Amino acid sequence: MGKIMERTIGQIVADDYRSASVFEKFGIDFCCTGNRSIKEACEQKEINSEELTKALEAALAETTTVATDYKSWPLDLLADYIEKKHHRYVEERIPIIKQYLDKLVKVHGAKHPELLMINELFITSAGEFTMHMKKEELMLFPFIRKMIRAKQSNETMNPPRFGTVKNPIQTMMHEHDNEGESFRQIKELSNNYTPPVDGCNTYKVTFALLKEFQDDLHVHIHLENNILFPKAEVLERELEESKSIA
Repeated sequence: MGKIMERTIGQIVADDYRSASVFEKFGIDFCCTGNRSIKEACEQKEINSEELTKALEAALAETTTVATDYKSWPLDLLADYIEKKHHRYVEERIPIIKQYLDKLVKVHGAKHPELLMINELFITSAGEFTMHMKKEELMLFPFIRKMIRAKQSNETMNPPRFGTVKNPIQTMMHEHDNEGESFRQIKELSNNYTPPVDGCNTYKVTFALLKEFQDDLHVHIHLENNILFPKAEVLERELEESKSIA
C-alpha cells in the first residue's frame, strides 16, 4: 500500500472504488470529508489504522469485481453520467420517499417521534438538493463542457460570469457537506436504517429506500468532490496558461 496513510481518503476511493465499501464498514465518510488522510480519520474515529489498512489491502486484491475507472473518463462524459444517472435518480426517488414517510408519520409518529424529525430532515434536504442540482445543470456543468470544447478546438473562450470555476465548486462542496450532515442525522435517528421490532412492511420499505438514497448520494458526491471538481480546476488552469480563456 506504500504511502497510503498519507493520501486522502477521497484520492484512494477515486483511484479504486472498491475501497469505498471498506470505509463504509468502518464508518468513515469518503465523500463529504474525503479530504482527510487515513491517519486523521482513524484518530478522529478511534479506529485501529492497521486493521483498516489490512481490510483495504484485502479489498483491493480482489479480482472478481471490476471497478469502473471514473478517473479515466472525459470530464464532459462524467458530467453527463452524473446528471443522467444520479440527478435523475434523486428526482425520481424524492416523491416516492416523501409519500412513504408521510404515511409512516401518520400511522407511527405518535409512538415513534423520531419519524417526525426524519421526515423534516428529508423534506428540507430534498428541497435544497433539488436546487443544488439545478445550479450544477444550468451553470457549472455547461461551463465544464464549454472548457472541454475550447481545449479540443483550440479556441478562445470568455471567462465565466462567476469569475473562476473554483467559486461554484466551493459552493457545491459546501452544499454537499450540508446534505451529508442531514443524512448522518437521519442515519442516527433511524438506528442505521433499522426498523423497530413493531415496524410494519411500510416501515421496512421506507428505511430501505432512505438507505438506498444515502448510498447513491455518497457515490454522487464522491464523483464530484474527488474527481469532477479537481479535474475541472486543473483544466481551467491549463486553459488560462494557454491563453484559451481571455
